[in-house]
Amino acid sequence: MELTITGKNLEVSDWLYEFVERKINRLDRYLPGIEEARIELSVENTRNANQRQRAQLTLRRGGIILRSEERSADMFAAVNAALDKMQRQIDRYKGKRWERKAPREPEPIEVAEEEAEPRIVRTKRFSMLPMTPDEAVEQMELLGHDFFIFFNTEEDGINVLYRRKDGDYGLLQPELV
Repeated sequence: MELTITGKNLEVSDWLYEFVERKINRLDRYLPGIEEARIELSVENTRNANQRQRAQLTLRRGGIILRSEERSADMFAAVNAALDKMQRQIDRYKGKRWERKAPREPEPIEVAEEEAEPRIVRTKRFSMLPMTPDEAVEQMELLGHDFFIFFNTEEDGINVLYRRKDGDYGLLQPELV
């Protein structure tokens, strides 16, 4: 597994690096064959002191990307929380993956209701005008939405603009693999 640990507004000490490395290596037990693990540790200037330390973890395995992010007043707590969240995502991923591969056996009918799997209940089609990211921000603000899908004339492709928790914007630019 290729491990990359970076710090943003934070010097990653040897002790913190070893702590993160030890914790990340444990994930291989739950999801063997992880090709790349990236963790970004950052200190952000927020009003809430309990949210300043941020740990963002991204795992790559095959064509699958799993990501978790947590914030805390303590960096070690943020790392542990991000790893716990990642472990739940791995369990959910493995459960869905093996559920599809496992042969179905007849199940007895039970009276108790089970939790239904999420499903697509609505499909929406819409017209799309070519625009720049700045025009997309204006359009999104006019609509009062938290995200906006548009054809980016600068990149010649479909992009997604979204509002981040800190009030700024993010731009998703998909690439075919």
